[in-house]
Amino acid sequence: MKVLEKVSDFLGKFMAAVVLVIAALALFMPASSTWIQTGWVNYLLMIVMFGMGLTLKLEDFKLVFTRPKDILVGCVAQFTVMPFLAFLLGKIFGLDAALLAGVILVGTCPGGTSSNVITFMSKGDVALSVGMTSVNTILAPILTPAITYLLLRTTVTVDPVNMFVSIIKVVIVPIALGFLINKLFGKFTEKLVKVLPAVSVVAICMIVASVVSHNSEKIFSTGIVVFAVVILHNLLGYACGFGLGRLLKLNVAKTKALSVEIGMQNSGLATSLAGSAFPDLAMATVPGAIFSVWHNISGAILANLYNRWTEKEN
Repeated sequence: MKVLEKVSDFLGKFMAAVVLVIAALALFMPASSTWIQTGWVNYLLMIVMFGMGLTLKLEDFKLVFTRPKDILVGCVAQFTVMPFLAFLLGKIFGLDAALLAGVILVGTCPGGTSSNVITFMSKGDVALSVGMTSVNTILAPILTPAITYLLLRTTVTVDPVNMFVSIIKVVIVPIALGFLINKLFGKFTEKLVKVLPAVSVVAICMIVASVVSHNSEKIFSTGIVVFAVVILHNLLGYACGFGLGRLLKLNVAKTKALSVEIGMQNSGLATSLAGSAFPDLAMATVPGAIFSVWHNISGAILANLYNRWTEKEN
């Protein structure tokens, strides 16, 4: 068990580097990863969400009632800033319907577990990060399809009901199951949680490898434009979160958590939804795949910058 814990700790610390290596391998040598079927993505994402559920406790939801203003700011910002940025960047760069749909899906999805990890690495308010991610994820079955429909209804056909069902199945059910098991078998899950980072990183790497390898030709064909949009989307999300935190005069730890939560998206969910919501738009999965790789790299860099900021503040 101790060996697994050490491996888990290593993968958690160097997640960005591991994901980057796997993504590069899948992109330049797709045959190395095409054995991971695209149909596995939903199941892999369910494993990650189940792991998130195992780490949740009732105390995480008490934060909603003890610090409602902080949670409300995070929720409103999450479902307004990133969708708006996605739509604006898509139009400015003239993305076609498929890529626009993919970028907007990334923007309308909630934050993922990666945001909690990066907030921890940044010495930010982890409790607030977990609270925002939890609430945003619970709201996602309603808000993600609704906002996606509003932004794309004149461009492509959107089935919000199908998206709602997919999010419930892939996100809400696994999280609820993990939460229930943690509640009933707390002592067992305390030991299990120590190796969860390894399981989550492996699942995330498999998702990235699958999506990138099966779409390698499409990724190369899109050129530099989609990379620019994805990178700008992520970086502007961080910047807007930071600016909002300073505008509202939040303390340093809260500002970090808000910045990371807004900038980092559950891009695995976006990739999964793109495949099911837009089956005729194969390129819609590409932005989510690129975002999955990039936000782990940028998140690690941001954590380093925020740590330096804390040192200067002190």
